[in-house]
Amino acid sequence: MTTTQDLSFLSLVLNASLLVQLVMVLLLGMSIASWTIIFKKTAILRGVRQDTDRFERDFWSGGDLNTLLEAAQRNTRSDAVLEHIFEAGMQEFMKVHEIDAARRAMKATYQREMDALEANLPFLASVGSVSPYIGLFGTVWGIMHSFRGLANVQNATLSAVAPGIAEALIATAIGLFAAIPAVVAYNRAATDVDRLAIRFETFIEEFTNILQRQTAGR
Repeated sequence: MTTTQDLSFLSLVLNASLLVQLVMVLLLGMSIASWTIIFKKTAILRGVRQDTDRFERDFWSGGDLNTLLEAAQRNTRSDAVLEHIFEAGMQEFMKVHEIDAARRAMKATYQREMDALEANLPFLASVGSVSPYIGLFGTVWGIMHSFRGLANVQNATLSAVAPGIAEALIATAIGLFAAIPAVVAYNRAATDVDRLAIRFETFIEEFTNILQRQTAGR
């Protein structure tokens, strides 16, 4: 008479050794945290791109700088990054009428905004790099635990070892499940941030040139 072992996912997780279960819980927590960051970061970067497009259209349409400044001062949205950079430079220029002071103000605002955009990206990179190794640790430990249990068994068969190995391999699968989306999201977000940084830096240089022409024309 043969018995059929329950090799369902839930059964394997519940029957895994304590350390392997802790590894699974850790990986699951890292995955949930990374997905939360992914959704938030995607929404933030989309908003920044849209607001940057809008402000660039308004700025290069030839509108009055004072009117643009008033609109920027009313806009307190966090995704109005380029508008905040313009506001910092324009306000400083109106105070002291010095190009270098306006550039420094824009650079300082630029750096603060970039720090905010890059927030949590290192966490995604860490999840992407360490999750497979954490999962592999759980797998190795689970397989060792499985084979130790067969030390006193005279007739060890594949059916006896299979559940323990399957339990251990789940840790690797969860590690990959946590790592792959984190790596993809990090690469995409980092690329988007770099592209926005180039646009912001270009605007700072172009706006500085505009202020220089205005100063020279006085």
